[in-house]
Amino acid sequence: MKLSDWISLICFVLSLIILWQFRGILLLVFAAIVLAIALNSLVRRFMQRYNLPRSRAVLMSMGIVLICLALFSVLVVPLFANQFEQLLALVPQGFNRLDGWVTGLSETPPDWVPEFFTEFELPRLNNLIQQFLSFSGQFFGNFVSFFSGSVVTILQVLLLFVLTMMFLSDPTAYRNLLLRLFPSHYRRRADEILSKCEWSLLSWLGGVSVNSVFVATLSFVGLVVLRVPYPFPNAMLAGLFNFIPNIGPALSAIFPIIVALSQSFGSAIAVLILYVVIQNLESYWFSPMMMRKQVSLLPAATLVVQIFFANFLGPVGLILALPLAVVCKTWIEEAWIIDILDISRADSPENATISLASETEPAIEAASQSE
Repeated sequence: MKLSDWISLICFVLSLIILWQFRGILLLVFAAIVLAIALNSLVRRFMQRYNLPRSRAVLMSMGIVLICLALFSVLVVPLFANQFEQLLALVPQGFNRLDGWVTGLSETPPDWVPEFFTEFELPRLNNLIQQFLSFSGQFFGNFVSFFSGSVVTILQVLLLFVLTMMFLSDPTAYRNLLLRLFPSHYRRRADEILSKCEWSLLSWLGGVSVNSVFVATLSFVGLVVLRVPYPFPNAMLAGLFNFIPNIGPALSAIFPIIVALSQSFGSAIAVLILYVVIQNLESYWFSPMMMRKQVSLLPAATLVVQIFFANFLGPVGLILALPLAVVCKTWIEEAWIIDILDISRADSPENATISLASETEPAIEAASQSE
């Protein structure tokens, strides 16, 4: 390698180290970009339908969003917080009933249990219950106190709002600034890839939002039919956790199953079956029907991406894992596979020989026919 190559490599490594030190701010900027892309679609509709200038369309869009957030905060959040607090009070009852059922099964096993299973002593759940209750109480207490009184969080939310407004006010200027980081001969291609990233993010946001409403509605109706206490907060949790695939549906089923245990073991089994049916309907019927144009991500790749970003970037990385995966997938497919690998394969000597042979074969056949 030449000296210039070594200098470029060192500068690249140093850039990665610096970016890693500011990864929290970069995640905040990425979240602002995602929100700006979502709101920009609404701004474009106002501009095209009502022939408004961009500034007025931005103000109208932000006004609609703020009104919706205010209504949600006034009508939904207090009801959810009240019922969720009462739901947490039922969790110990569900654990106690489960512990009693396990204890009774270990002392007097029913006839359908094989004899060799009775030789093993089933574990007691008292220690597990105490640990879970103390952990959940501490976790939710810290969670509520952090999001209600933390100055850092308030400043981060304010910064997120300001960045979103800045990106939304003049997205073309910020896009051109980003394109200047690419070589001049690749800027037009980079602009095309950014357009595909924007389309993929919009498709993902629209599809996952509709899916979350579908899951929350079915969960609410199913829990009401099964007469499980507090169906509203459980349905809200199911809809919110649906934004986190693979892990989210499993987390959303914990609370309704534990609450159903406070009634009967059969009710808990019915809730488990309900959530399995809802997730299968969403995964194999509703999602393919509603998101045919959405970017496709393999389930195993999605899970690996979630674990990777959650491990290196924390809880915020887990929340933003899917939009990050969508952007990374688009750039890898376009910039690496199409622009580098496919071109290098096309320019390889073997492909050149094959293409030359394919071009000369018709000429030879034509010459033989003319003879």
